[in-house]
Amino acid sequence: MKLSRQFVVLTATFLLLILAVPPAGAVRLKDIATFGGVRHNDLVGYGLVVGLSGTGDTNKSEFTIQSLVNMLEQLGVAVDKKSLKPKNVAAVMVTAKMPVSAKPGTTLDVTVSSLGDSSSLLGGVLLMTPMKGVDGKVYGLAQGSLALGGYSVEGAAASATKNVVTVGRIPNGAMVERAIPFEYNQQEELSIHMNVADFSTTMHAVERINQTMGGEFAHPKDITTIQLTLPPSAQGNLVPLMASLENIEISPDSKAKVVVDEKTGTVVLGRNVRLSRVAVAHGNLQIVVQENANVSQPGPFSGGQTVVTPETNIGVTEENRRLVMLEGATLQEIVDGLNAIGATPRDLISILRTLKSAGALHAELEVI
Repeated sequence: MKLSRQFVVLTATFLLLILAVPPAGAVRLKDIATFGGVRHNDLVGYGLVVGLSGTGDTNKSEFTIQSLVNMLEQLGVAVDKKSLKPKNVAAVMVTAKMPVSAKPGTTLDVTVSSLGDSSSLLGGVLLMTPMKGVDGKVYGLAQGSLALGGYSVEGAAASATKNVVTVGRIPNGAMVERAIPFEYNQQEELSIHMNVADFSTTMHAVERINQTMGGEFAHPKDITTIQLTLPPSAQGNLVPLMASLENIEISPDSKAKVVVDEKTGTVVLGRNVRLSRVAVAHGNLQIVVQENANVSQPGPFSGGQTVVTPETNIGVTEENRRLVMLEGATLQEIVDGLNAIGATPRDLISILRTLKSAGALHAELEVI
């Protein structure tokens, strides 16, 4: 009796271990989907970078001069617009991404990009810049010293530049002053947006979510959208529920596809690509035309003229390749068959196009 109980316990433990192992090719839900209400909001602002060592905007940038005049007048400094030479000042656009959960006091990284004809922002300091959202309201203020990932040095006869010197970043350079009026925990329903447009993947995600939550809470709305009805126990406190859902293991599926990049000769075949039984022979034809100009020189005192006579040499080389039978039930068989032909990546592009035209390649062929 005691041995029987131990056997039952060991068997149950073994089954639990098997069920706990994720299926082959499984990925987490948060890696192939996004959750409604979790997003960033873009902020943008116009400002001035000062402290440049002669690499700022020139007098051709009228908006830089006007912005400098307006700033100085607000600080109580009266200046003559015609006398300003903004060689140490540059007009810039400042951008940042503000999470929906950001509250006043949260710091954001900002990117600063030259707007005028400044040659470098190295060593510059961004003055206080209001950061606005798409609604025109100010949500933050940006200010600080720029950090550039390069340099630019120029002399009378030579110059040296590394990376881009007209774009810089300010880590924690913006302070959030206004929060977005959105309460994540007050939602009664939640949308899950799948990154892969595939019905099988979406239905698998719905089944795994309902299995985890212990009820029919998830419903597919279309090929990429899952509507999740929140249980009463999770309303008002969504974080624990979302932490468990985003780590659910999903086995994504996709249609058979072949992607070809003709610029680099790169070919990528998906695992679901199949070939019908087909015979393929592929050989390169090379034709070389060489032109030579020969000079015909007459003999002394012959009264003839010197003429140029063209000479053309044509060479034709054609590879003799045998027919090879291809039948791809698996991706490995397709790869072995194409390798047997000795196809280079450039040859492979031509072969795949021909197979698609012949109806033997059962996959979508995309050329980028």
